Amino acid sequence: MPQTNNNNTGQWAIRLPNSLEELPRLSALVEEVCEEIGCDMEMTMRINLAMEEAVVNVIDYAYPPGTVGYMDIKATTVGKRIEFVIIDSGTPFDPTKKEEVDISLPVEERRIGGLGIHLVRQIMDDIKYERKEGHNVLTLIKKI
Repeated sequence: MPQTNNNNTGQWAIRLPNSLEELPRLSALVEEVCEEIGCDMEMTMRINLAMEEAVVNVIDYAYPPGTVGYMDIKATTVGKRIEFVIIDSGTPFDPTKKEEVDISLPVEERRIGGLGIHLVRQIMDDIKYERKEGHNVLTLIKKI
């Protein structure tokens, strides 16, 4: 349940282990946040896709294979703006430094990887990364 106040703002937070089995919890969070701010179904699905891509990157790459790690996901709404923050203590990785994928190339000529980050960049309005006190902090912003 979100914490809300009179200024048309809301806050949510969940902690997820690095397991693909947890994606339904992420989806439920995104849907609740989007419903609260008044997103239509198409926008909700697009934001859900971007969040899933970002979280799956953490699940797949932040921690060594077989290691249980966690990520904290926070969501804040202010007016018609949603801010998601994904925080993990895994291997440092700045997706904003990843070069753009050349989607004009035929599939067989493209390098493997990078499409998830490409989708996140296409869907969200702003992406910020910082390494803070041993944590990856990825902020995704969408203006509705």
